[in-house]
Amino acid sequence: MFKSTTIGIDLGTDNIRVYESGNGIVLNEPTVVALDTKTKEILAIGHEAKEMIGKTPASIVALRPMRDSVIADFDLTSGLLREIMRQIKKKSGRRMKKPNVVVCSSTGATSVENRAIQDAVSTIGARSVTLIEEPVAAAIGAGLPVDEPIANVIVDIGGGTTEIAIISYGGVVTSTAIRVDGNHLDEEIIQYIRKNYNVLIGEATAEQIKIELGHAPTKHLTEKTAEFRGRDLLTGLPNTITVSSAEIQTAITEPLNRILEAIRSTLEECPAELSGDIVDRGIVLCGGTSLIHGFKEWLTERIDVPVHMAKNPMEAVAIGTGKSLEHINKLNKTLSK
Repeated sequence: MFKSTTIGIDLGTDNIRVYESGNGIVLNEPTVVALDTKTKEILAIGHEAKEMIGKTPASIVALRPMRDSVIADFDLTSGLLREIMRQIKKKSGRRMKKPNVVVCSSTGATSVENRAIQDAVSTIGARSVTLIEEPVAAAIGAGLPVDEPIANVIVDIGGGTTEIAIISYGGVVTSTAIRVDGNHLDEEIIQYIRKNYNVLIGEATAEQIKIELGHAPTKHLTEKTAEFRGRDLLTGLPNTITVSSAEIQTAITEPLNRILEAIRSTLEECPAELSGDIVDRGIVLCGGTSLIHGFKEWLTERIDVPVHMAKNPMEAVAIGTGKSLEHINKLNKTLSK
């Protein structure tokens, strides 16, 4: 006999992370699927599939089945989840009975979108599927005392959405979800390079530029430059350009300002009794986009409350989703079957 396994899934737009009780994060892969367009067979997932983006023949496409933190392609998402479960079973070297699964869901998701997530996860043979709001999972993963009558402010800037929430007594007091995220920053960089250099770059190059040169709109900018390659739109030939951090700061300022306004709006809706906690405790950042150079310092300047970075910002949601399994009875008022 085998004990039923419990796992938490962070089904993100950019990455899918799986947490297994007792073992921590057991899988972290890009949410990308490579598909044979003729046979509809899944050829690769995760890192292998991401390497294929923009590099495949017509008979193969590399796709992202998640968009803006919701399922864009049900069949691809189901296939991705099944392959991931197969990999986890293979790595564990043991048989895995039907797992009990907790999966995070955006606070801005509709009931239809949540049902699609539950149905997709059910295809992996889950014994039960429970949804937890993403900010609650992020707060747990960041180590915040979500069960206590204290205002915990979490800002989760992922690849599909930005989620801001004030959490107290294990529930969301007020929240905001906007579809501005790391992918939107990449798109702004692509458009900036196209407009100013007449050069077309791909998603992977835009992400690399963001990581190397991206900077929040502060005055304290260390000027850096780097060379990147793309296709010249005038000649059609490969071209190498030199881009500066000041240029990329300009390119991403508008979406970062939208994130700032969403944070301000959420804080303005905070009940008066919890406002003092926010002044004392501040807000906690997580998600890959929160790691942009100068972002934490910029927010501190603009919102006048302390800003802290989660210990594991990129894995906080997955860790929190998994840890919620360990004290699910305390949090059942924030969970929905």
